[in-house]
Amino acid sequence: MPSFETILLVTVAGLALSASPGPSMLYILSRSVGQSRSAGLVSAAGLATGGFVHVLLAAFGLATLFAYSPTLYTAVKLMGAAYLIYLGIDTLRASEQEPEELQAVSMDPLSRIYWQGVLVEVLNPKTMLFFVAFLPQFVDAATGSVTGQMFILGLLVPLTAMPSDLIVAFGGGTVAAKLSSNRSMSTALKWASALILIGLGLNILWS
Repeated sequence: MPSFETILLVTVAGLALSASPGPSMLYILSRSVGQSRSAGLVSAAGLATGGFVHVLLAAFGLATLFAYSPTLYTAVKLMGAAYLIYLGIDTLRASEQEPEELQAVSMDPLSRIYWQGVLVEVLNPKTMLFFVAFLPQFVDAATGSVTGQMFILGLLVPLTAMPSDLIVAFGGGTVAAKLSSNRSMSTALKWASALILIGLGLNILWS
C-alpha cells in the first residue's frame, strides 16, 4: 500500500496532468463543440475507460515493456496520431455534406463516440508517458506488492482527470447548443472540431 504522502503527490501530479491542454481534453472539447454536450460527456466516459486500461497495463508490467522498447512505444504513438487525424478528416467530410445529408450523417451515435474516446486515451502518448516515466518512481518493492501499488497509484490518474473532463464537456456543449441553430456557425464549429483533432495528431507526430 503506498503511503499517504505518495498518494497525495501522485494526486496533485494527476490533477496537473489533466488540467494542462492535451489530446484528451481537446478531444472532449472537439466532440462537445462539434456535436453536443452529451457527446462530450460520453467521450469523457470513454477517455476514463481508456485511462483504466492504462492502469491495468501498468499494473501488470506492460508499462515497463514500453519503457524498454522505444520501437514499440513509437509504433503506438504513431497509431494514436493517425487515429486522431482520421477522426478529424471524417469530421471534415461530414461538414461538407449538403444540409439534408448533414442532418443524417453528422451526428455520430453515442456508442461510437464512447469507443472512439477509449481508443484515443489508450493511444494517448501523454498518458502513456505518465505511467511509464512517472508512476514507477513511487513504487517501492520493499513495502508490498508492486502490482498492487501500481494499480492503486494508477487509479488516481483517470479519477483526477474526471473533474476537468466534465467541465470541458459541459462548457463546450453549452457553446454548441447556443450556436447550433445558425447553420453557417454550426459548420464553422464542425470545422474547428476537425482542425483540433488533425492538429492534435500532427502535434503528436512532431513532438
